[in-house]
Amino acid sequence: HDSHLLTLVHSLPLSLFLSQCSWLSPRRWLNLQEYQSKKLMQESGVAVQRFYVADTASEALEAAKKLNAKEIVLKAQILAGGRGKGVFNSGLKGGVHLTKDPVVVGELASKMLGFNLITKQTPKDGVKVKTVMVAEALDISRETYFAILMDRVSNGPVMVGSPQGGMDIEEVAASTPELIFKEAIDIFEGVRDDQALRMAANLGFKGPLQRQAADQIKRLYDLFLKVDATQVEVNPLGETPEGQVVCFDAKINFDDNAEFRQKAVFAMDDMTESDPTEMEAAKWDLKYIGLDGNIACFVNGAGLAMATCDIIDLHGGKPANFLDLGGGVKERQVYEAFKLLTADPKVEAILVNIFGGIVNCAIIANGITKACRELELKVPLVVRLEGTNVHEAKRILTESGLPITAADNLDDAAKKAVAAIRK
Repeated sequence: HDSHLLTLVHSLPLSLFLSQCSWLSPRRWLNLQEYQSKKLMQESGVAVQRFYVADTASEALEAAKKLNAKEIVLKAQILAGGRGKGVFNSGLKGGVHLTKDPVVVGELASKMLGFNLITKQTPKDGVKVKTVMVAEALDISRETYFAILMDRVSNGPVMVGSPQGGMDIEEVAASTPELIFKEAIDIFEGVRDDQALRMAANLGFKGPLQRQAADQIKRLYDLFLKVDATQVEVNPLGETPEGQVVCFDAKINFDDNAEFRQKAVFAMDDMTESDPTEMEAAKWDLKYIGLDGNIACFVNGAGLAMATCDIIDLHGGKPANFLDLGGGVKERQVYEAFKLLTADPKVEAILVNIFGGIVNCAIIANGITKACRELELKVPLVVRLEGTNVHEAKRILTESGLPITAADNLDDAAKKAVAAIRK
């Protein structure tokens, strides 16, 4: 999914932009379809194309007629990118189509709905399309880029904009950094009129359009606050020949820690395209990403998890996953983590690498012994523990009588895990 936006700072080279971003560590990213993001924008008074959503070809036909537009755009709704160049297993090419005839909308929808759309970002079999968006197609005379995101340097939100929209903003920053504009937002004052007007001018809006664009900027900030967003990215924020400022495409990222007060937003979460194992892991506050190897990794802390994957690779092995246990771990999480790891048929060995700062190693050890017994672990298990209550943890593992291979350090653990699968 898709947090690629960089905090763009005039004086910094592009390679340093990532270090300026302040991303929270959510349990998982909330996934919204395009039409859902547009609906949220619409509710905040942000100008978007008129649109309807359809689940059947007949509904799409009726929606196209209701729009009564000069031209209609039909878009398959999936989370993966590259829809326009995708191919359906119905034979239809392209997940985005333009037409002036409502009847054609119905015909195209019949070849989209219920069929798999294959793009560069989907699995090889594609993703089944269950919904299409039928929208008014508007001409764009000029495209700009605008975003609001959280910035560590500013200790709060910033606006980032460029008159060069409709393309990869990183390319703009690399080739023409002078066309990237940034405005820090005071969290108490919000976006001031002078800031909004200045950003609109920097985006190239002139005359009445400058005031119109400034109004859209302020409404986007209201949305940013209202839904507890960490990012609202509009690309393009376009100008039409008729003199309208319209948000044509948007990406919204949310702070998952705000779920308790954003029930309506999180109820829209589309998990149909999510990996089932990742979804199960998220239930237990585990961060899991499946990989192609055969050595499962069970680690606390994202940095340590990445280092573990790297050192396994260094010794000639291949990690089967990235699994971050986090800090406030309970025995049940350890058990559920082992269930996930052992359910992967590719796994031939498991490497546990725990550095107990916040984590109590004894809790990990108890969880490991419980999981090994109840799940009847059949693959080699290498364990490296260090930190809080480590001596008690090692006693628990030793007295368990289970075939667990102890390791002195991460390098030793990786060597033993790789050796175990080569036996």
